[in-house]
Amino acid sequence: MTAPLRNVLPMPTHLPPVKRIRWTQAWRIVPSRFPPVGVFDRIADPGDLEALFALEAETNPRLRDVLGALRLVPAARRVSGPGSTPVMAAFTHLDPAGSRFSDGSWGVFYAAHSVATAIEETVFHRQRFLAATAEPACGVQMRCYRTAVDARLHDIRGGWAAAQDATSYTASVALARGLRSAGSNGIVYASARHRGGECVAAFYPDVVARCVQAQHFIYRWDGQRIAQVLKVSEVPRP
Repeated sequence: MTAPLRNVLPMPTHLPPVKRIRWTQAWRIVPSRFPPVGVFDRIADPGDLEALFALEAETNPRLRDVLGALRLVPAARRVSGPGSTPVMAAFTHLDPAGSRFSDGSWGVFYAAHSVATAIEETVFHRQRFLAATAEPACGVQMRCYRTAVDARLHDIRGGWAAAQDATSYTASVALARGLRSAGSNGIVYASARHRGGECVAAFYPDVVARCVQAQHFIYRWDGQRIAQVLKVSEVPRP
């Protein structure tokens, strides 16, 4: 069981090094219930986001919630236009339970350096969710996005084991809180779910490229674990 995320630990005095991370491809997998195209894709200028959201929110309760979370993202670091919705959604649809580098009060965009790592990371978290809700055997549809990274990030791959612990997020959240306060773009770290895999945790939308939809997968849950991961392919028709 993951330790409570809101426990506060002191910020380490020895900070991770900052390195320029250039990944021409990075991968993010999310449940297919999230729409591939949304309001962010339809707005050309990020500077118009808040005004247009406020206007639409007058008649759309869902957008009122998004507008509130949008204000957590500095205006200069917002993105819009085609492919931006999967990026901005990570910062405007917050998970109150938190994650490895968030206590639930700020958004983080997670992506892996390989599809295999993205699968193992998401299989772990989907299994926990399905087990917690005692779901019967089913297939879970997942959508994969391709993005890219070219940014200066704090690199903990060579140490900081507590922040990459497989069972507790206490140290990682404390580290992220301090780094965000100091203006960090994000963190590059070793995957705890896929040996040799690497991931990034972007603290702002402009740290990663806009997304392109890639593969679709079905995670086969047998009632106890995700026993199979199937890649969905389209059959050409005349």
